[in-house]
Amino acid sequence: MLSPAMDLLNDLFRSPPWEALRLGLQLAFGLALLFWLWQAFQLRHAVPLRHLAKPRAWLLPAIGLLTVALTVILAYQATWQLGGRARPQFIAFMQSHDRRQFNPAHWIQRGRILDRRGQILAETRNRDGAAERVYPYGPTFAHTVGYADARFGLNGVEAMANRALNGSTLDSLDDWSELGRQLLTQSKRPRGQDLVTTLDAELQQFAVERIAAAKPVGRGAVVMLRPADGALLVMASLPGFDPNQLQPTLFSGGDPTTPLLNRATQGQYPPGSIFKVILAAQALENGFRGRLDCPADGYTTSSRYRPIRDHEYYEARRAGRSWAGLGVLDLSTALAKSSNVFFAQLGVLGGHAALAKTGERMRFNRSIDFVGGPSGTLQLQSAQLQPIPEHDRYGLAQAAIGQGRVTATPAYMALVAAAIANDGVAMRPRLLRDAQPEMVGRFMSADTARRLRLMLRQAVTEGTGKGIETPGLEIAGKTGTAENPQGSSHSWFIGFAPASAPRLAFAVLVEHGGYGSRMAAPIARDLLLKAVEQGL
Repeated sequence: MLSPAMDLLNDLFRSPPWEALRLGLQLAFGLALLFWLWQAFQLRHAVPLRHLAKPRAWLLPAIGLLTVALTVILAYQATWQLGGRARPQFIAFMQSHDRRQFNPAHWIQRGRILDRRGQILAETRNRDGAAERVYPYGPTFAHTVGYADARFGLNGVEAMANRALNGSTLDSLDDWSELGRQLLTQSKRPRGQDLVTTLDAELQQFAVERIAAAKPVGRGAVVMLRPADGALLVMASLPGFDPNQLQPTLFSGGDPTTPLLNRATQGQYPPGSIFKVILAAQALENGFRGRLDCPADGYTTSSRYRPIRDHEYYEARRAGRSWAGLGVLDLSTALAKSSNVFFAQLGVLGGHAALAKTGERMRFNRSIDFVGGPSGTLQLQSAQLQPIPEHDRYGLAQAAIGQGRVTATPAYMALVAAAIANDGVAMRPRLLRDAQPEMVGRFMSADTARRLRLMLRQAVTEGTGKGIETPGLEIAGKTGTAENPQGSSHSWFIGFAPASAPRLAFAVLVEHGGYGSRMAAPIARDLLLKAVEQGL
């Protein structure tokens, strides 16, 4: 019922005669106000008031105070209504809460959002006299760049950097006056500031295509960043949505694939074997240099619980043959072979307190800001570790191999890989080119990070990741195959390259993709090859 009326109003306010009509109405309103004030004064002198009782002494001051207060309130409101277009708070409020298309705040020519090479990720184009926000890459950057829509509001970088994109961070009073004049008279469409991100459109598009083609569901996330300064080159999440064609059904919550969820920063998944990297760091920090026996029949803390076994056991059983177990392993070999039996024992040996201390140091159960602005902050969620009772040793063993009470986001696991590559220091993920690099914290000592770099390199040259060993790339990383109750295992791969002098760190997650070595790892390798082509 309202839609035809709104369309009619939109057409009216966009029509050329509207400017003259609006100025005429404003002039008429002003003259009418002056006329009624003059009439009021004339009436005051024309009516004799001698018969009225003399007012109380306190009444006149009270009326005077009320009059002054009302005048101040009306004057303040008038400054917002008449001059508020030159205030960033007013513009942001009008864009967020007044969704009418003829709202002048929506006529601002918002600045462009660009990738690191100048490719346009978002821009404003004029269409039928109105400013329309356009996203050339469609769903590719939807979760990160977000959207600015007259009906559905602001999201992502569009929301966090709203003031800059609107031009509301102008430097001089003259700039503010000009912006306000342009909005009031519509003599010239005002323009906001361009925003350059650290993202790489070509790499992001490649990552999206590879995840979309991954069997069986084509869902997942890819994060790639520079360890030294935290600059995010890729932050992809699938499935996505097209910010050029937003519909109410998208926000109804009825889609079971949850396209609005940014899986890279908010999707909590069982990490599986990639969590063993964190356990290895914990063991090295606590001085572990021992060896553990990893028999074929596995490890359990009680006969009440099913033994934790290595994946080779199940492969041998499916093939109808016996398997002797991995035998006695040191930490480096156990990480390369991704031994569940070894790390389950290692977690129990370390104890509950050690894991809690590691979680505190590595920012478990927290959110990490990576884009901040006047309108809010974009955050990524870290690993989540639910409390494990002291008597629950089996729960501790499960957590040690990335199952049970532990989950993690792809962005956080990429941050862990980046910290190992950066001598143990985790740099805050950075999405805006002009944002200054900032340290999140020291996740581990430099010596531990150096030892882990060697181990993760061995995991690719001799271990579960050897299928992606590629001359010239020198990949170091860890595969993961994470069981989950919703279906097939999730496929993980985290790491960095080149191992001797890391420039890029990454995390790849493919939902229900099976073995990390077969699905996630090849995607990471191909993304690195693409990055090398670009000189990264």
